[in-house]
Amino acid sequence: MSGAQIFRLGDFQFPDAAARLYPDTPERPWVLEVGFGDGRFWPHYARALPQAPNYLGVEISGTSLLKAHRRLKDAGLTNAVLTKLPADVLVREVIPHAGLDLIVVNFPDPWPKAGHTDHRLLRAPFFQLAASRLKPGGAVLLTTDHDEYFAFACEEARASGVMTVDTGAPPPPAALETKYALKWRDLGLGVNHARFTPTTHPPVPHGTTHPYPEDDHAVPHAILTLPDRFDPSEFSKFTKRSEPGHGPDWTVILLDLYGSLRRDGWVALAHVVEGQLTQEVLVGITNREDGSTLVRLARFGGPIITPGVKAAVGAVTDWLETQGATVTHRGY
Repeated sequence: MSGAQIFRLGDFQFPDAAARLYPDTPERPWVLEVGFGDGRFWPHYARALPQAPNYLGVEISGTSLLKAHRRLKDAGLTNAVLTKLPADVLVREVIPHAGLDLIVVNFPDPWPKAGHTDHRLLRAPFFQLAASRLKPGGAVLLTTDHDEYFAFACEEARASGVMTVDTGAPPPPAALETKYALKWRDLGLGVNHARFTPTTHPPVPHGTTHPYPEDDHAVPHAILTLPDRFDPSEFSKFTKRSEPGHGPDWTVILLDLYGSLRRDGWVALAHVVEGQLTQEVLVGITNREDGSTLVRLARFGGPIITPGVKAAVGAVTDWLETQGATVTHRGY
């Protein structure tokens, strides 16, 4: 590899392997950093080792991804893969069983508000998943400035039934060179550190097939008939939200409608927010030879098919119904 690589979800296999992601160094240990920020941890960590392990970094901020990519490239770290994904999706669907030597979590979002603890990463289900993906002798390292989240994570690790908790060792020096660590050090404040080591490695199955199958009916879609006088210029921005207490929370904002450049139809741009995950997705509205119209999630941008993304297809379908369309099939 010539430098740190950026992967989308669609670039991964399910699960994937170090020999494919790191063809030049498949035999090296495999380290995952969750929430790499602007990428300061890994150059410091790798520099302290005689041979840098294979590195996989996951973030949900596109700006952080670009900053980290530049930093790792400048550091000459060629066996590094970065991706913009929710960590649990990556660990559950991409990492093979017993594929990782280490998982590093530095200064994660503590979600401190009441009622938001279910957004936290380090809960019992994640520790059970991590135990499945770590090799014997592997561990999860947590460094955080947030005392309450630290206590919460330690309690969840114990409750998982698959982790021991060691809070006696100091954090890796590289963890104290990150953006947030330097901020807290300048304020004269300390940090908490724990090492979570699996006591067992129960298998957690991979539940996702390839996210972009060729079958039009395997992704969110609808089939309908447009009215003869359908006028796309009538479109105006609107917002749709999930109903409280009816499954996962999501918000869909339909931003604009464009004429399609490649096919007979249009493309709707939707902004989808689900907790920590925000996606911009395209929903195609394509006229077909039999006179029907297909409303379908586009592959562009590598969207993760979540309840909110399915709802975006539903929102476009609902809007078309207000314009006089007749829906004959809903597949979302």
